[in-house]
Amino acid sequence: MSTFVSDTLNVMNRELKPVWREPMSVVFAMIQPLVFLGLFAPLLPRMADGSALQWFVPGIVAMTALMGASFTGANLMEEMQSGSHERQLVSPLGRPALLIGRALKEVVPMLMQVAIIVAVVTPFSFDLHLGGVLVAALVLSLFSIGVGALSFALALASKGQDWMFWTIQQTLLFPALLTAGVLLPVDGAPRWLEIVSALNPMTYVVDAVRALFAGTYPMDVVAQGVAGAAVVAALGLWVGVRAMRRSS
Repeated sequence: MSTFVSDTLNVMNRELKPVWREPMSVVFAMIQPLVFLGLFAPLLPRMADGSALQWFVPGIVAMTALMGASFTGANLMEEMQSGSHERQLVSPLGRPALLIGRALKEVVPMLMQVAIIVAVVTPFSFDLHLGGVLVAALVLSLFSIGVGALSFALALASKGQDWMFWTIQQTLLFPALLTAGVLLPVDGAPRWLEIVSALNPMTYVVDAVRALFAGTYPMDVVAQGVAGAAVVAALGLWVGVRAMRRSS
């Protein structure tokens, strides 16, 4: 167990070095969510119970977590093409640690991005509830670990074929965002869309993040959000570890 923890931390520290060397890469990775925030926010209708940003910003934060973690498999693709990944496979590091360390690394840039978004919107009629934001960040951390692991598994399955990775990633990314109600509510949507939304774990993550950002702690909503994030994390780590063990 001590060797596994040590290997995992070593892999995580290795993956974080580019983030520390080029922290602006964290900002560049969130350009699209910031564009959505800048273009959609002025169009939001006024709400009787407060600023519309209280509803919209948590969705943008969840979008940032999903997009940032889902893109990370591209880094593994580059290592596979350069031969770096093959050298790691024959190192003394355990293969589960290679995957889990990479997945855990996704938490750090995600937290940095959440801090940036909150700092940007707070001066614009956004009520900051720090306690709720911190709890929401924990839920999103669990979610990011799972999505990152799935992204790495997809990169391994693509076997260096960039077009395959990006085609599958983009095909799954935007339906997941839209059916989770990130940009628009799904209330009143066609029945089939409501069913798809109910089957999407991200729906419950987004609902929990919205409640927490509002400074409320409804136990049922928060519990469902944690459960949704845990399902994604468990599935991602299971699929990712299996893919890493079979990698050659």
